[in-house]
Amino acid sequence: MITLATLWRFGRPHTIIGSVVSITTLYVIVCDRSGSMHWGLLGSALLIGVACNVFIVGINQLADVDVDRINKPELPLPAGHLSMAQGWAIVYTALAVCLLLALAVSPYLFGVVALAAFIGWAYSMPPLYLKQHHLSAALSISTVRGVLINLGGFVVYDKLVNGTVLVPMPVWILTVFIIAFSMTIAWFKDVPDVEGDARYHIRTLALLYSPKVALLAGHVLVGSAYVFTIAAFTFGTAGEGCGTACVRILLFGHVILFFLFLANAAFLKSYKVGSVRRFYQRFWWFFFAEYLLYLVAYLFPS
Repeated sequence: MITLATLWRFGRPHTIIGSVVSITTLYVIVCDRSGSMHWGLLGSALLIGVACNVFIVGINQLADVDVDRINKPELPLPAGHLSMAQGWAIVYTALAVCLLLALAVSPYLFGVVALAAFIGWAYSMPPLYLKQHHLSAALSISTVRGVLINLGGFVVYDKLVNGTVLVPMPVWILTVFIIAFSMTIAWFKDVPDVEGDARYHIRTLALLYSPKVALLAGHVLVGSAYVFTIAAFTFGTAGEGCGTACVRILLFGHVILFFLFLANAAFLKSYKVGSVRRFYQRFWWFFFAEYLLYLVAYLFPS
């Protein structure tokens, strides 16, 4: 019998929360022009997103169960709380749910979700096994989270809700930021896993160079994304399609988050596994905060 707690841990809670927050925020921006929420479409988008997320993280755990016995022995499969057969059943069910529901909503949404699922499969499974090198791993994660969710999903739901395909400038800015952030996630998540990755010849940035290099590269990339976003809302036309109050919230919100981001980097005092894991958990809060900032900005009366 699979418990809800086991299923929740198998779905990797931080990725599920990230999918829910990102999809909800993007949908609110879509509905900003229509003036109504169309709750049924939002519900379908969330179910599709969560199911696709479970498929991607689930197949990764099934492919890497031997690696996780070293790196993450607390996960349901290496811990023995879930059998391989049960894991595959969950993964196949999640794939069927996301694809069938996406097809029912729109053939274009089916294409976006199918491509995301394929990249998720190629990331974890041979013969492609894109996670085996840090560059292909980073490109895979940033393509799914940065491009397919932010642009692909946005365009499909904009057409369904508003009958148009118009990506406002703030969404383009958000997409650039999330691409940078997603690439950094790919680098940071491997830093505490060097023991298992080394044994199974997974060429992460932390292994090919060093944990220090991986962390420095990620901080430079995300720090640059913050500076780019702040500059865009200060000097550019990033606020087109977003009211004055919206622009101010996004501008000052990013300034605050940037300083908190620098403070989080300063809290990392050692490269020991426990310290890096705690740092990585805090890092995900900046992913949530990025979307929540846009959500607040678009819900705030102009």
